Amino acid sequence: MTQPPTFDGQRWSNAEADRIELAEANPDWPRRFAEEAGAIASALALPGLKIEHFGSTAVPGLKAKPIIDILLLPPPDADWQSLVAPLEALGYQYWRDNPAPQRMFFVKGMPPQGQGRTHHVHVMNLADADRHLIFRNWLRNHPQDAAEYQSLKERLAERFPTDREAYTQGKDELVARILGKALQEGRDSGGSVQGART
Repeated sequence: MTQPPTFDGQRWSNAEADRIELAEANPDWPRRFAEEAGAIASALALPGLKIEHFGSTAVPGLKAKPIIDILLLPPPDADWQSLVAPLEALGYQYWRDNPAPQRMFFVKGMPPQGQGRTHHVHVMNLADADRHLIFRNWLRNHPQDAAEYQSLKERLAERFPTDREAYTQGKDELVARILGKALQEGRDSGGSVQGART
């Protein structure tokens, strides 16, 4: 039986096989999301569950790691642990050692179990998820900020091809700045800044 990758506090044991590589924007990414979202919805059969496509593959024209990021927003009274077995049956690995107890994270296709990551599933409540959706919506409508974000990602991928922690942390400052603009515009317009679809 293949052993799952381990993390020593600095580096994942499968880092060389699980490299960060950006791909040109692919118009097929929304279809891949819709297909997988349908499979997840059927497997979970959870009334009130909302499923969102987010991350760079959800922004048309943006280069991205070719991994479909899927956000699950369970209803408030849902038992999150009941999601684990159905998602594992779909081929996802559950990160049981996630240091963020208020969310869950699943990966499909991660070496050595697969040939490469294809999908991530993130389970959050709306309060935690909203910033990700606001950021997605802003990039969809502000190509200059999307281009700046893409340029930064390209530099980080070249610098940290096997260090996902450093790659992610390297984006934090720009993400915070763009998110701040989006939130301020929402306040200035007097409208809601929430990103989730209703």
